[in-house]
Amino acid sequence: MAHKIDTAMKRLHFLKIIASLPLIGASMKLEAFEKISNNFSNTQKTPLLFIGHGHPINALLDNDFTQHLSKIGSSIEKPNAIMIISAHWTTKGTLISVNSFPKALYDFGNIDDRLFQIKYEPKGHPQLARQAIETAANYHIQEDPSMDLDHGAWTVLKHLYPDADVPVFEMSIDESQPPGYHFELANALKKMREKGVLIIASGNIVHNLKMIDWNNINAKPLDWAIEFDELVKSKLNSQDFKALVNYNQLGSIFQLAHPTNEHYLPMLYTLGLADKTEEVKYCFEGFQFGSASMRCFQIS
Repeated sequence: MAHKIDTAMKRLHFLKIIASLPLIGASMKLEAFEKISNNFSNTQKTPLLFIGHGHPINALLDNDFTQHLSKIGSSIEKPNAIMIISAHWTTKGTLISVNSFPKALYDFGNIDDRLFQIKYEPKGHPQLARQAIETAANYHIQEDPSMDLDHGAWTVLKHLYPDADVPVFEMSIDESQPPGYHFELANALKKMREKGVLIIASGNIVHNLKMIDWNNINAKPLDWAIEFDELVKSKLNSQDFKALVNYNQLGSIFQLAHPTNEHYLPMLYTLGLADKTEEVKYCFEGFQFGSASMRCFQIS
């Protein structure tokens, strides 16, 4: 009789353990997520960077522009990671790379054989990438497990952090969305600045390939290119970000500056991530090839 009672008790104990397994699994997942979040406790808010990346050939050059990039990198406290938003990764739907070992993509024509010899291979940061996705959960950002670094990303990072010693993950630009969407998505990602993530947008304030003087990197900038660059600068100075988001109201000069908008949209992320109390500081001003503004600015 005692044996039967003992066996029944063991059976009951076993069934209780089995019944509790789904709850244990859910609890473990929650604890794991909380552990990830706690590992990246709040830090002093990182600055924001908009970089006019220009021609891929800058990856090879030691010029006024690339020297300024080096100064920018050395002037900022080393972040936990970099999230970069480049004009050269456009998608339907927003994606974030969770690639643990991203490397340079040579996503351009045969410009110069030396470009294909450059290696830029930082670590990725899947944990912070996933935290960014969670932070902007209402935007249904999807993971991309294999995206590497397009040239709008690595040709800039090569000068900012030449040792590739800061983890990097990239976020795409959803080309199907209106301008306001990009500004609002950026606003939803603000908390990532408090996790030690340096958010860099890489595009150009003026980018018209049809008007470029391909043979002369130091070509005199075209009058309309200067005019639009100065117009954007004036809006930045007055913090009239609404006007820059509603760029179709800037007139026909916008179409000259941007026959297509993918190089303009990264700037909207910089603006959407900024607080009203922060100031714009210009890190570089100038042009290359006549119709590519290389203006770079920091907001902090």
